[in-house]
Amino acid sequence: MAIILKKLEMEFEKLKIDGLVLCKPKIIEDERGFFSENFRKDLLEDFISKKLDFCQHNTSKSSFGILRGLHFQTAPKAQTKLVSVSNGEILDVVLDIRKDSPSYGKHCSVILNDINNFQLLIPKGFAHGFVSLSEIVRVDYQVDNYYSSENEFGINPFDNDLNINWILDKNQIIINKRDRSHKNLSESPAYIF
Repeated sequence: MAIILKKLEMEFEKLKIDGLVLCKPKIIEDERGFFSENFRKDLLEDFISKKLDFCQHNTSKSSFGILRGLHFQTAPKAQTKLVSVSNGEILDVVLDIRKDSPSYGKHCSVILNDINNFQLLIPKGFAHGFVSLSEIVRVDYQVDNYYSSENEFGINPFDNDLNINWILDKNQIIINKRDRSHKNLSESPAYIF
């Protein structure tokens, strides 16, 4: 019996805001289930023409309607993130907060779940948040700099000027006091990344 090996290739898609990359693994299915290479550092580095050095892996678990964000860290602890979902589904939202960027103040939204297995590469200079769309959600993300409470900041996810559609009605969303208290983007200083 001949064994046929299918080539596992990951597809990368540049999103509408420069620097954001959607990583789409090829999923090989058979009677046992499926297999995929979820992360290939070499292929991603070739695609973005930059080196990546992830040093910390984080996981969060949330129930339906939980909104986390919009968070980011500043220099010298700014972070590039690679976000994925190992259980459930989220609306992942990233906001460009690089003052010198032509897309400053613009955001991009992507559905990440345990079916599509997509990952979102978020470079330094973006605020990141998500809302859970399933009963239980497990979000994993790799970062290239360690957590630093002194360098952690946030933007109000309900800032009317951002016009973010969180998909859920506001009365379905659960957000903690700290995230709710973040300033609007127009009230924020120019951060350094």
